[in-house]
Amino acid sequence: MTATRRIDLALQGGGTHGAFTWGVLDRLLEDERLRIAGVSGSSAGAMNAVALASGLAADGRRGAREALRRFWSRVADSLAAGGWADTWLGWALPGAAASALSSPLQAAWDVASHWLGAAAGLAAQNPLHAVVRDTIDFDALRAARDTRVFVGATNVRTGRLRLWRGGEITIEAVLASACLPTLFPAVVIDGEAYWDGGYMGNPSLLPLLAETPTMDLMLVQVHPSRRAALPAGGAAVLDRIQEITFHGTLLKELRSLAILRKLVADEGLDAEALREPIFRKAAGLRVHRIEGGERLDGVAAAPTLDPPWHRLLALHRAGHAAADRWLADHFTHLGRHGTLDLVAEFLDGDLPAPGGPEAAATRRRGSAS
Repeated sequence: MTATRRIDLALQGGGTHGAFTWGVLDRLLEDERLRIAGVSGSSAGAMNAVALASGLAADGRRGAREALRRFWSRVADSLAAGGWADTWLGWALPGAAASALSSPLQAAWDVASHWLGAAAGLAAQNPLHAVVRDTIDFDALRAARDTRVFVGATNVRTGRLRLWRGGEITIEAVLASACLPTLFPAVVIDGEAYWDGGYMGNPSLLPLLAETPTMDLMLVQVHPSRRAALPAGGAAVLDRIQEITFHGTLLKELRSLAILRKLVADEGLDAEALREPIFRKAAGLRVHRIEGGERLDGVAAAPTLDPPWHRLLALHRAGHAAADRWLADHFTHLGRHGTLDLVAEFLDGDLPAPGGPEAAATRRRGSAS
């Protein structure tokens, strides 16, 4: 009998591409060999995280799958109604309206102008409020014991990441995590204003390192690690700038992990002997990744006449298939070693080698022979 493997999940935000993450989660929940112990998310990743955790608390795997489907079904209903959701979820406006807009950011600002009423409450200012309110069971989320959940948002005044944990998570915290300032007004919690968590942690890995014992961490990444072509045109450049901004925070955390891992290896340190628990875990963490990549662009850019639900289901299918491939190829590695080489991907070639350039050249000649 195959032993159950505990994993933590780090869920990246990315508008409609969050439906890819839904597909990944759906496939992971189908596999009873896996137990989800912790989950961290920002923006759309935060919404997937709270749907997952609340559903698990309410009715196990089946409840989690139903909660995720319920959330994305309601998103599809909002898309069908038109307006704000088209911009938040990253789909272009159809026909002449799209060509008249100078950029996606301008489109977002134009839509936002319909919602930024100073006297209006959060529910009136942010249409996502109704989507989250009607689909997420916050009582079940507060009662969750088996799955730790973390949601992040960016403090507008300080620029620092704010994390909410488990029972602290409210509808306001989730909306803060998904609050794009070009579309929605800042969400005020305890007198502080918050914007999208993706600016400072997309998602944050730190709580999974510091607050859970799980040694296998799965990244569900919707932004591509690399793009083959340079952006052409002003709108494409702005889109790429925004993508780099939202993906850069994750890259920095992964690079920090890679630096620590390289330091431990190069200095011949025993990771288990490190005094700080967070350093011991970071040095021994087994990291894995399921990535949507550039192919998600083609899935999301379905003909605009397709019903929104069909477009979301296409992203879901892509995520489900990606997770299925990963499980077929790598499940046996869980509990043994990571399948994402942090040093090779995020550090090699960026730091001077010990001994200087001449020693590095000697090592390269030796490795090639």
